[in-house]
Formats: sequence, C-alpha cells, structure tokens
Amino acid sequence: MNTSIIFDMDGTLFQTNLILEPALEATFEILRSNGKWVGTTPIEKYRDIMGVPLPVVWATLCPKHSAVQHIESNHLFQEALIEQIKKGRGALYMGVEETLKQLAGSYPLYIASNGQTAYLQAIVEQYQLKRFIQGVYSIDLIASGNKAELVQLVKVENNIETGYVVGDRSSDIHAALDNQLKSIGVRFDFAQESELERADYIVNDFNDILHIIKE
Repeated sequence: MNTSIIFDMDGTLFQTNLILEPALEATFEILRSNGKWVGTTPIEKYRDIMGVPLPVVWATLCPKHSAVQHIESNHLFQEALIEQIKKGRGALYMGVEETLKQLAGSYPLYIASNGQTAYLQAIVEQYQLKRFIQGVYSIDLIASGNKAELVQLVKVENNIETGYVVGDRSSDIHAALDNQLKSIGVRFDFAQESELERADYIVNDFNDILHIIKE
C-alpha cells in the first residue's frame, strides 16, 4: 500500500505566529499611510481565522474594502511575510526537522497548504525542507480554495492509497475525512479544541506523530 503523509504548513510545521504580527503590522502601516485604513491592526481577528483561504482573510479583516483592494493588501502581506522568513525570524516547531527526517526514510511526505506558492517556497528554502518533502502544494492550484480538493489533488497525482493528513485546523481534519485518510490534529498555537474534535488522533508534541504512524 502506498502510505503517505500530507502536512499543513502554518501552525503545523511552521511557527507562523513568530512572523505574523510584524508582517501584518507592516501591511496595515502601509494601508494607514495610504489612507486605506484607520485604527489598529486587527491581529487578534486574524489569529481567529488563521488557516482559512486568503480571500476569506481579507474579506474578514477589511470587509469595507473592494475586491481589488483585497488583492493589493494581500500582495503587500505576502511580501512582508517573505521578508520576515528570509530574515530568519520564523521557526519550525520543536521536533519537526527530526520527525520529518525519520518519516522520510519510510514514507513519501507532502505539504498541502492554504498559503500561496511564493510564501511556501520561501519557507521550504529557508529550512531546506526538500530534504524530506517530495511535493509542496499551494491552495493557488485550486480555484475553489477548498483544502479537501487540494488534498485530493495530492492524493491523485501521487497515487496515494492510504495515509494521514496532519494539521491544526478543521479544514485539515475535513480534508482527511473527505479523502478517506486518517487525520492527526496538532494542538499548537492556532488550534481550537472544537476544530480538532473529529480528528482521529491529537498530539501536543510533533514527535508524537512518529508513535502514531509506527503503530
């Protein structure tokens, strides 16, 4: 059987919380300077919706802005995030590198993320994840922005018969369920208990994934 493991990126492999605030602050500072925003940066609101498709992010953070402005704001945000990554201000979660190294010796590993392509590539390059990961799939590939469809694409393109989806949000759990895969929820920064309820397994430490898969 072709058993594979598909990982989410933000809040699962990568500690997005370390770069989120400065990148979002930089974005909204530009918006404020251009007269496109008044008031403080909606950091907490973004934390609440972390993991949703980017169009939903900007519709939620800036509901009075036009679709064109949402696209422009997102472009600024992506540039700010990538700048933070290249400056080394992010980090993988503890145990990620060691766990991926061990798993890669026995299983094909993939990333399926709601992040955009350039952003994901910046993380992959910064932490040399190609040592372990066979493919990186961005939500950019799916017109609907549906995480389950993205996981389906990974599954079909790589002839995956059985496996796991590892993530921190309900979209990851549902993507596993919709594609007849097992789900492993990680109880990290952005995870919410209500969203992890349907996960087949839940871990508090990344290296606990090894025990689940080896069993």
